[in-house]
Amino acid sequence: MYRIIKLVLIGLSVVAAVLWVTLLMSDNPEESGSIQSMFYIMYAFVAVASVAALFYGLTKMLATPGGLKKAIFSLGGLAVLAIAGYAMASGEQPVVEEMAKRDIVVTTGTVKAIGTLLNVFFGMVLVAVLLMVVPGFKRVLGR
Repeated sequence: MYRIIKLVLIGLSVVAAVLWVTLLMSDNPEESGSIQSMFYIMYAFVAVASVAALFYGLTKMLATPGGLKKAIFSLGGLAVLAIAGYAMASGEQPVVEEMAKRDIVVTTGTVKAIGTLLNVFFGMVLVAVLLMVVPGFKRVLGR
């Protein structure tokens, strides 16, 4: 399976390189079909990478003892973080009014959703920093 994916990605890379050279040699790149074709190749790269990551991740998770249990705990932690992010987010009316002044139409729900995603992101950053710093402190203090 790995070899097949590798060959497909090499083939797509060669086609993308040919399209790029064609684009560079074109007098009017906007009317060239190379740009659109390169976008399709990019979508193919993303699709192949996503499928490969899911396939290998799921097979490793199911093959490793306790892997499914760890995945469920991780998803549970993400759900708790999302709920906490939603609870801390606010759909403030002044933000909606400020956006309306700038001719951007938003609702309080949109503001709350953006706030939730920002809170989840910053929570994940905090967890990542703690997971890097705490073992370092333990190692320094343990010696």
